[in-house]
Amino acid sequence: MTPPYQIRADHDARTIVVYQAYSSAIADAALRAGRFVAPFSFHRMTWIKPSFMWLMHRSNWARKPGQERVLAVRMTREGWEEALSQAVLTTADPAAVARAAVHVQWDPERSPRGAALNHYSIQVGIGRHLIRTFADDWVVGLTDLTPQVRKASTLIRTGRAAKAQRLIPVERVYPMDRTLESVVSPGG
Repeated sequence: MTPPYQIRADHDARTIVVYQAYSSAIADAALRAGRFVAPFSFHRMTWIKPSFMWLMHRSNWARKPGQERVLAVRMTREGWEEALSQAVLTTADPAAVARAAVHVQWDPERSPRGAALNHYSIQVGIGRHLIRTFADDWVVGLTDLTPQVRKASTLIRTGRAAKAQRLIPVERVYPMDRTLESVVSPGG
């Protein structure tokens, strides 16, 4: 049985992949520059999600207005863990949440058809005071997954979910030390 609160992600020894959905204007500019640039906003919180399926649920498989493009954002594990070390759960004291540089919330993980599962996925909100660090220092690569997302969505909608599974990134448990785990886990 999958533990209820566990970070699962596509990661290697140096990096972790998180996902975001954007408008074409933001995605195209970022992909051309190889990093986030205007019209990406450096003045508000940006939410990153290591769960591909949760982002598919959130963006309706890249069909929601303003979320038509899905980017895989490869960032350093050092940056990811630095963000988590500054995190406050969104369920914490409202004053602590308001002061936090990074917000963490857990939402039900999703199946390819969007059904809520019995375990949770982490969403990490990088606050505006860390956005430049995220964009300039932590992000090491951007990949446009939109064609893959559209193909997988079509396969799922037409009853070929097994074929779609090959297009869904593989995620495995992200190892964390106990100190960091206690910061981001509910009841931790």
